[in-house]
Amino acid sequence: MRVLLTFMTYFLLANTEDYMLPCLNKKLFGVECLGCGLQRSVALLFQGDFTAAFKMYPAVYTLILLTLFLLFNLFVKFKYQSIIKITLITINILIVVISYIIKMNTIITNH
Repeated sequence: MRVLLTFMTYFLLANTEDYMLPCLNKKLFGVECLGCGLQRSVALLFQGDFTAAFKMYPAVYTLILLTLFLLFNLFVKFKYQSIIKITLITINILIVVISYIIKMNTIITNH
């Protein structure tokens, strides 16, 4: 537990840009992918900047909700678990795709 807390403290205080994976799609083709911004968004969440995390990647909170539900569902079974999963996945896909379209439209109109 102490090691985990030490790592978390270091991660929060360190320059997280040094440890982030580059987007292969952006490197190869010059176009951002649907997941661009997720790493930085999670780093902003760890730093407590919740608004900036949402602006960086709008689906971050629904993805966290989906992940927590899937982990919880490993141990506790629900009557309508498949409907809940499909709904959460659909919401996430819609948010990711719509925010990507808006981002790409903004980039195109600014150039």
